[in-house]
Amino acid sequence: MFFNEIIYRPLLNIAIVIYNALPGNDFGIAIVVMTVLVRLALMPLSLKALRSQQALNKINPKLNEIKEKFKDNKAAQSEAIMKLYKEEGVNPLAGCLPLLIQLPLLFALYKVFAVGLTESSLSLLYSFISRPDAVSHLFLGIVDITQRSIPLTVLAGVLQFIQGWQQKNSVKGTPGVGKEVAALNSQMLYFLPVFIIIIGWKMPAGLIVYWVATTAFSIFEQFYIKSKKS
Repeated sequence: MFFNEIIYRPLLNIAIVIYNALPGNDFGIAIVVMTVLVRLALMPLSLKALRSQQALNKINPKLNEIKEKFKDNKAAQSEAIMKLYKEEGVNPLAGCLPLLIQLPLLFALYKVFAVGLTESSLSLLYSFISRPDAVSHLFLGIVDITQRSIPLTVLAGVLQFIQGWQQKNSVKGTPGVGKEVAALNSQMLYFLPVFIIIIGWKMPAGLIVYWVATTAFSIFEQFYIKSKKS
């Protein structure tokens, strides 16, 4: 009840407002606009989480030295690690809270587009929101968002590969990042795009539009962070 009334229902109503305002009432474009707006609102939290991870990566060599030095004394190891965090001004939990805040919002956004414009979802509109007279399921006048779309699914996989390539390069050469992590990044680089294509093969195109939009935004976010560092 809390999730539906506090998170899902407001997002659904915002999506309908966007849908009503768009020329041609294109729910596919409404999905893109809504996704970008939510990701922009969450961007400060995402940046904080990424910066926290970068700070942790920088002190990885020192962490590894401490773990090796006190490998037989866990109490001394924990004390030394906490001292290092304090000296470096790093909070290992700083990146977790932003992610925990984002997850319910992103899940609700996913649910909005999974349910789409149905009688049950439209019954959740606030009294001051105009109920659409007719619901268009065409995205750009071509793709039916209630049916699967192989080209969009392949595009989602390609964008996931690009995002994975960005992440792999962002940790490449970072001190303290071991061969195991590098190997895992290489495996995920190819595994995730294939996985996305497999699970998206029979999913409604509306959800794939959402995935394409949020992945494209993540790519932009990574470019933004990299430009700020350079």
